[in-house]
Amino acid sequence: MNFSEMLKKVMQDLNINQKQLSGLTGIGKSSISQYLSGKNIPTEERQKDIAVSLGLPENYFIQEIPDIVSYIKSRKHRIPSILVEDAAWMLGMSSETVRKGLIQGEFGWGYAIKTTEDRWTFFINATRFAEIERITI
Repeated sequence: MNFSEMLKKVMQDLNINQKQLSGLTGIGKSSISQYLSGKNIPTEERQKDIAVSLGLPENYFIQEIPDIVSYIKSRKHRIPSILVEDAAWMLGMSSETVRKGLIQGEFGWGYAIKTTEDRWTFFINATRFAEIERITI
């Protein structure tokens, strides 16, 4: 399986789209589109960064792991995350502002998933949040 196929499978298994992947990795949507189409293959270092951003071993795309779902379910640790309210407090913003930013894809450390017509689920990657905002958690 090549990088493009592996990335598509991981995104499908984790139920994330290109915009969310861009937010989690800090990589532009156009680059991600090229990776998914196979027009461009990221450097090994960037492949490691993508894997780590998704909570996978850094060599995931280099040494293929056959079934991401089984791997994720067998992990003892989840991707460290923080609550919207905690992120808002650390940034000196309202929770509503952070939620709107996540929905609009404005923050590189998290994303929002529409679960029903009027409900959203939010995820903030604590490691990426700390790195991007230069905050110790």
